[in-house]
Amino acid sequence: MSETAPGKGARLARKLVIDLSIMTLIGIVLAVIGPFGTVNAPMATRLLSWIGLAWLGYCIYNPMGLTVGWLHAKLDLPQWALWTGVTLLATIPMAIAVWSIGFLPNVPRMPTPQEGLAAYINVLAIGASITVLFILIERAKRNADAAPNEQARNAAVADPAPEDVTQFRPRFFERLPLSLGTDLIALEMEDHYVRAHTAMGSDLILLRMRDAVAELDGLDGAQVHRSWWVARGAVQGTKREGRNIRLLLNNNLEAPVSRAAAPALKEAGWF
Repeated sequence: MSETAPGKGARLARKLVIDLSIMTLIGIVLAVIGPFGTVNAPMATRLLSWIGLAWLGYCIYNPMGLTVGWLHAKLDLPQWALWTGVTLLATIPMAIAVWSIGFLPNVPRMPTPQEGLAAYINVLAIGASITVLFILIERAKRNADAAPNEQARNAAVADPAPEDVTQFRPRFFERLPLSLGTDLIALEMEDHYVRAHTAMGSDLILLRMRDAVAELDGLDGAQVHRSWWVARGAVQGTKREGRNIRLLLNNNLEAPVSRAAAPALKEAGWF
């Protein structure tokens, strides 16, 4: 699962095809059920409307994952709270779109407060449910991707290579796929995983950040943020935005520095 550019592009394309297929299936199910008074419309109209709305909803709600990841790294807030907040916000434009489409080809009229609230709640119920579904699918996929790496690590521990006996290697390196090498740049927390970034790419490891940092004991680096550990040799510079500091790493990554960690890092000469 190395993050080389061609491989990443292929995975993004595959993910888009799978996601839109899921949304199409959801649209078909909603068309058959006919919620919110649409059951009386012809089936062809319901299919066109609900599949179109499902795709539109994907375009509006899907960027939330990137927003949650960015805010989690930037503000160090719980992911469940961020997901709740961005879902409530994303439902506003989606509810407006659903209300407006219902009047096409005529000009939509302004809803009353009661109508607006009802439309928002209806859209939120579907949007939040689908968001939870995609979170669960992504989590299941990560578990499936992490399983082979865990099996390979257990095999490596049971039958260590000769050089492992004589040379110092942080325990965490035993978890890395051979394709990533051991030139570790940073660790980035993603839910219950850490993403290990090396000079060869990156991969998800099923491990808590604090346990991963403990297994890097002896390696020159530091946990610069609740969600980031950085190898000191990978730091190429810093970027400041007011009181916020970000470390510029040699693979074009930017690692946020928490305000609690900044004084110790500055004293140690990191910036």
